[in-house]
Amino acid sequence: MAKSSKFETQAVRTQIETTHAQEHATPLYMTSSFTYENAEEMRAAFAGEIDKNIYSRFSNPNTQELVDKICAMEKAEAGYAFASGMAAVFSTFAALLSSGDHIISCRSIFGSTHTVFNKILPKWNIETTYVDIKNTDSWFEAVRPETKIVYVETPTNPAIDLVDLEWLGKFTKTHGLILVVDNCFATPYLQTPITYGADLVIHSATKFIDGQGRVLGGITVGSKDLIDEIYAFSRSTGPAMSPFNAWVLSKSLETLAVRMDRHCSNALALSKFLSDHEAVEWVKYPFLPSHPQYDIARKQMTGGGGVVSFGIKGGLSNGIEFLNKIKMCSLTANLGDSRTIVTHPSSTTHAKLSEEERLAVEISPELIRISVGLEHIDDIMADINQALIN
Repeated sequence: MAKSSKFETQAVRTQIETTHAQEHATPLYMTSSFTYENAEEMRAAFAGEIDKNIYSRFSNPNTQELVDKICAMEKAEAGYAFASGMAAVFSTFAALLSSGDHIISCRSIFGSTHTVFNKILPKWNIETTYVDIKNTDSWFEAVRPETKIVYVETPTNPAIDLVDLEWLGKFTKTHGLILVVDNCFATPYLQTPITYGADLVIHSATKFIDGQGRVLGGITVGSKDLIDEIYAFSRSTGPAMSPFNAWVLSKSLETLAVRMDRHCSNALALSKFLSDHEAVEWVKYPFLPSHPQYDIARKQMTGGGGVVSFGIKGGLSNGIEFLNKIKMCSLTANLGDSRTIVTHPSSTTHAKLSEEERLAVEISPELIRISVGLEHIDDIMADINQALIN
């Protein structure tokens, strides 16, 4: 396939070679291990002298097809697929960091990532400094001689804040730091951080990449030198994605573009609706002109994504009442599903943070996160509206 192929074509046509059966769709390779023609081929495979599958914890045709697709979409050199998004996050840091190293992270990050940074990595004397993504001076002040990695989500979860990737790419290159970007909310269809200087991009494939709430998965792609280190760590520690989940996710990517178009149009319409609602205090969505970083969003994203956050008037008590009145939308902690999902981050995804930590990243008690699905927008708005009306 030509390198100039468009995103949608890469998503549909990036496939492993067919077998002798010349099947049109990639088959499932549900096997734990692979065989060899003779002893020499087996020796050479284990020695890394030839490119052959050995064991599905190391590689598998289905996981390789998924990795190849994401690499093409993200403009990355290599990648590795994990059992979950958090497996990708932890393994990436565990592979690249040593005792005494230091991380700079944007303050607003997923709750489980916050736990890794605050409770797990410190066991190995790895510290994290959190910075305000809107205060560039804080980034310079956070750099230490032992700083190795800068980590950001953009848009952030669940505050929907943005990082200026062009500025951050230049900052990390100037200081010789590894830039790792969680691109889960935007997907490679809306944003490609590597083009702005990111060294690695992480996805929870469980979210928009699957898009239907079926399987778990994570992936890290980027520079081959860094991926080689991540692969070596993961080959021995075992966080690999299963062939079945890789097969599902690879097929899901074929519809990512058309799904994200619908997610974006529904989310923009809902954000405008909420902005005019008398029961709503504030709304944040990247492509809503009232977003404080709207210009950054328009510069580095081709669409606003499928997640909207808003604050309900009356605080926590009215927020609880709102959730209890939801009828069609789902109450769950997932996002990126074909079905619209309503979540209260303070009591669910970010509950392990202290109140002070939540407020520092603008996760207030009244914040509601909506992952806007593929239903008709009139039905989504009707359900949200009836739940907002006292």
